[in-house]
Amino acid sequence: MRILVIGASQGTGALAVQEALNRGHLVTAFARNPQKLKLDSSNLSRSSGNFHQMESVRSAVSEHDAVIITASATSLSAFKENPNYFSAGTQNVIVSMKEFKVRRLVVLSALGVADSAKLVNFAVKALVIHWLLKVPFQDHERQEQLVKESGLDWVIARPSRLTNGSAQRRYKKGVALQPVPSSISRADVAHFLVEAAESDKWVGKAVQLGG
Repeated sequence: MRILVIGASQGTGALAVQEALNRGHLVTAFARNPQKLKLDSSNLSRSSGNFHQMESVRSAVSEHDAVIITASATSLSAFKENPNYFSAGTQNVIVSMKEFKVRRLVVLSALGVADSAKLVNFAVKALVIHWLLKVPFQDHERQEQLVKESGLDWVIARPSRLTNGSAQRRYKKGVALQPVPSSISRADVAHFLVEAAESDKWVGKAVQLGG
């Protein structure tokens, strides 16, 4: 497959690039500074661009089979400047995918968004979702709604608290609104994101992840 990873220079996005390369895919790493990605492969291309600029997104999306969105702001101040950080960029991707007839869209959201809020304990919900990260969580909800209404073959990943541990490949994943472990490594999330790009199993579903 030809997979475009948006937000690929670090964190979960960089790990998704590595996972996709490990599985033999042709991968384009899209980021403001894709040269920060410390990977080298003949199957890797780099595309410098802004998630919020339609033309750079359009030029990156064409000629791919799937798009994985992992883009996120590096600080909370970015959400003060643009409270629609996730949803505005995702809308650009959706429009571009429809134009170029790219069907598979995989989006990194978070456990606690929308109906999955019931799976988060009261203290975390009050402190994180309704206070510290209120604006990002509200925008993740807008982002998810856009994805669900897109008409594309979409998958939404909702991981619990992200850690920097190594991939264990024993994480829990499910569409039912049932509790999952309270944390998961970014490497395991990356594993799922690429799986969701490859497989039809999760199409049209929001998947809770923990492990």
